[in-house]
Amino acid sequence: MKSASVKIIKPESDINYMYEKDTKKIQQMLEQQNYVADSEIVMSVYLAKKLHKPLLVEGPAGVGKTEIAKVMAQALDTDLIRLQCYEGLDANMALYEWNYQRQLLHIKLEEGSDKSLQERENTIFSEDFLLKRPLLQAITHPKSPVLLIDELDRSDEEFESFLLEILSEWQITIPEIGSIRAEKLPYVILTSNRNRELSDAVRRRCFYLWLDYPEFEKELAIVKSKVPDCDLHLAKQICIFMGLIREQKLEKVPGIAETLDWARSLVTLHQNHLDPEIVEATLGIIFKDKIDVAHVKDSLAEFFEKVGVKLKEMPVS
Repeated sequence: MKSASVKIIKPESDINYMYEKDTKKIQQMLEQQNYVADSEIVMSVYLAKKLHKPLLVEGPAGVGKTEIAKVMAQALDTDLIRLQCYEGLDANMALYEWNYQRQLLHIKLEEGSDKSLQERENTIFSEDFLLKRPLLQAITHPKSPVLLIDELDRSDEEFESFLLEILSEWQITIPEIGSIRAEKLPYVILTSNRNRELSDAVRRRCFYLWLDYPEFEKELAIVKSKVPDCDLHLAKQICIFMGLIREQKLEKVPGIAETLDWARSLVTLHQNHLDPEIVEATLGIIFKDKIDVAHVKDSLAEFFEKVGVKLKEMPVS
């Protein structure tokens, strides 16, 4: 008579401890790469890594979407493979191409040899003559890489449908070689600036994370982390100024990247506070549109007054 199997259920406290330990490890992993992450980002990265599920990160340009993939690759000590999407991108450009020049050279060198036509064909249509593009690189990588599919919204819907098949099977078929299946599944990060709506099928396949422009405290923490030489008083003024700027109707709203570029520039100019003349001279670092520059120039006095008032309201630390 067979003895009944006993299923041991871990106490809830043990499960919570393991979860907190794992998420704290993710938090530390991101912090070690100077990435300031809130609980929502930590949770999304943790689950995407744990369950090997693609993570779709949407938000305005310049808020740190791409940086998540870069930091994740560094933290996991693996390679980052990037597929930059654009209009007209097709399967061949994303998967593989044959190295035709090398094939032709090899055919020339093989002229007069005793090899049969079949043997020659087998040689030139082997992996040695294959140019691996990002998706095939990710599938054949010996260690799970981080695959960044950047700005998917710039690609066509046809490419989106093709990508769904790859994300479902992690297998491709090359007629001359056969089927190739991933032995180590990649960690996948997809980004979108919402230039167009992605299909429901892509959204259902992924975990979802929305990244918006940061609140003051988070942006200040980012500046302190990325530009450690920046004076604290100056850093606060910069972050207040950027927050006020983003409330305006602009052609191109500046992101975190512009905040950091501006902070580094002001440090290079040996500034420890916002000086009206220096600010006016460096507006081209923050704004990438002449209409925005002109609009802000006309309102600089008002902005400086608001920055001064808000700074006085903040506790000294």
